[in-house]
Amino acid sequence: KITVDVKGEILELKNTINTMVDQLSSFAAEVTRVAKEVGTEGKLGGQADVKGVSGVWKDLTDNVNQLAGNLTTQVRAIAEVSTAVTKGDLTRHITVQAQGEVAALKDNINQMIGNLKDTTQKNKEQDWLKTHLAKFTEMMQGQRSMVAVAQLIMSELTPLVGAFQGTFFLMEGDANNLPILKLIASYAYQDKGGGPPSYRLKQGLVGQCAFEKKRILLTAVPENSAPISSSLVTAKPKNVIVLPVLFEGDLKAVIELASFEPFNQNISNFLNQLMDNIGVILNMISSIVRTEELLQQLKKSNAELEEQAKELNDKAKLLELKNSEVELASRSLEEKAEQLSLISKYKSEFLANMSHELRTPLNSLLLLSKTLAGNKDGNLSPEQVQFVKTIYSSGCDLLSLINEILDLSKVEAGKMRIEPTEIRVTELQEHLMQIFRPVAETRSLEFSVDVADGTPEFMFADMSRLQQILKNLLSNAFKFTEKGAVSMKMFGVSGRKFGIDTLNDGKPVLAFSVTDTGIGIAHEKQQLIFEAFQQADGTTSRRYGGTGLGLTISREIARLLGGVIEVESEPGVGSTFTLYLPQRYSNIEPQMTHDIAIEHIPIPQLPADANFEGSRVLVIDDDKRNIFAVAAVLEARGVEVLHADNGRDGVRILRETPDINLALMDIMMPEMDGIQAIQEIRQIPSLNQLPIIALTAKAMKGDREKCFQAGASDYVTKPVDPDYLLALIYDWMKRQEISKQASA
Repeated sequence: KITVDVKGEILELKNTINTMVDQLSSFAAEVTRVAKEVGTEGKLGGQADVKGVSGVWKDLTDNVNQLAGNLTTQVRAIAEVSTAVTKGDLTRHITVQAQGEVAALKDNINQMIGNLKDTTQKNKEQDWLKTHLAKFTEMMQGQRSMVAVAQLIMSELTPLVGAFQGTFFLMEGDANNLPILKLIASYAYQDKGGGPPSYRLKQGLVGQCAFEKKRILLTAVPENSAPISSSLVTAKPKNVIVLPVLFEGDLKAVIELASFEPFNQNISNFLNQLMDNIGVILNMISSIVRTEELLQQLKKSNAELEEQAKELNDKAKLLELKNSEVELASRSLEEKAEQLSLISKYKSEFLANMSHELRTPLNSLLLLSKTLAGNKDGNLSPEQVQFVKTIYSSGCDLLSLINEILDLSKVEAGKMRIEPTEIRVTELQEHLMQIFRPVAETRSLEFSVDVADGTPEFMFADMSRLQQILKNLLSNAFKFTEKGAVSMKMFGVSGRKFGIDTLNDGKPVLAFSVTDTGIGIAHEKQQLIFEAFQQADGTTSRRYGGTGLGLTISREIARLLGGVIEVESEPGVGSTFTLYLPQRYSNIEPQMTHDIAIEHIPIPQLPADANFEGSRVLVIDDDKRNIFAVAAVLEARGVEVLHADNGRDGVRILRETPDINLALMDIMMPEMDGIQAIQEIRQIPSLNQLPIIALTAKAMKGDREKCFQAGASDYVTKPVDPDYLLALIYDWMKRQEISKQASA
């Protein structure tokens, strides 16, 4: 301030200046306070209060207060929305007016909230899709009834996707074996009278969907459509979707859903993926039903054979008692023998046809599933690869079942060849240890194979058949043992009697005893387990699976080797199965015919650098599934694949098409079978040296020999391993190339 003593007008000027200094000081103090609160301390809402100012000073004060107020409003709005977002509220946006960098910050935060909201929504949709796909897959597992699984699907699916009405049509055959779609399950469906509806192909939307195998979506539903109604409400649907259920391109069913609201993209994706899963389940149920029917027929046939054998035995006893009726009884016996022979023939034909019918779809299933499991293109998820591996494993199990049934048939028909050789007992011991030690380690079980002191060093028996029995006994021991140990002991036996003459002739006897600490077997079931298709736990809720054929086959092979299998067991303690065999096998059944179809065939090896590019292969097969499966394997290696549906067309294509390197020939085909086709091809000079590999799912006695006599280069039974098939084709094409070079 001005402190000098003045008078008059100068005094007035002095006072005016001092007043102005006071006002400026107050203004500066207030502005400094507000700036410190807002800028330094982060306190919002502060206002400058300067008393007695006017004019420019008041305008400056108001501007400062407006600046502080605007900043307070903007920051509080941003903070409020940000706090809401951190608590999960993605519906808020910053709406306060702002300019410059604050406006850019506001827009960026709003954009961030929008992006976060979209990402969160997509994640929720994916979680929903995956969760419900897994739920439906788990829900359908284990179902054995088409109607039950269809109704389960409709009851769960319809409300899940926001629909209020649904129908499930199953593809069946009518009395004339023509395709027809029949209603087997529904949700809130109103019968119009006349019974459940059915559709032919191309008939209505259901029939059209089945014919085209494509989804149909109606977004503008006609007014005359069936209403969705309850006791209180009746309304017209706004959207209708018709979905095909496919398995490997074959239609299994059609599902129709009606809704008041459009089906969004997430639900649409879910339905597409779910239809694939339902197709697999429906196909699995139909396969199980067909297999059970075949097994029941086989069981019935065995029962009839046993009854026939019992009748023959009764007749034989009657002949011994009534000498006066010898001629009549002998004639009756001959008639029964002829009937038994005819029944045996029918059974063999049935088994041959069953082998063909089961191996044919198995061939494509195993080829394709193993190819998919390789995930060559890397477009399958780990879960999908595991699904494919499960399908391949299930197919291998079914193949084992077929082989067991055929083995049992060969034993019963006396067609299993026994080829005895000198066997070193310690080599058998080492072989079994190598096979089952990894199994024991995986199951955390103790395992040992011991040879007792004094056991003969050598024995004379069929090595492969002996191993078949011992592997089955050890596999069963591991299967039914969860903790403890599995052990095997080989030892000599003397001084006891057996129920079979070949062990009671005074010659050395060897024993192979397999002991486990597993679940054990009740005494009343210890003989039952040796019967075909029987197990100690035969209930539908049994814990351990299997066919019940392994012990039956083992017992019969033991009998062929001149031995017997005995069992000792206590429930909850464990079991001991002991195989007794003569040290030296002797011909007890003058053996036995030789089945050439089970001869060992050397397996060629496929080089790591095998090149199939530019090669051309003709596949002659009447089953399109096999053609597709084989083509998929070969084309993946660069092979050009041609195909024919029967032998006649195959011969024509070979005549008309040059540079075919090799032909794959199915044996059982219409018009001209594989044998006839091979014979005709070999009569064509230009095709005389063409490699022809015979493929068959029948694989019965004499088939392989007939193929070679007709001129086949090689013989393979279905289902064929993809790597083995490729190695065989490569081996024959290399032979052909070497032959051409030599002749040139």
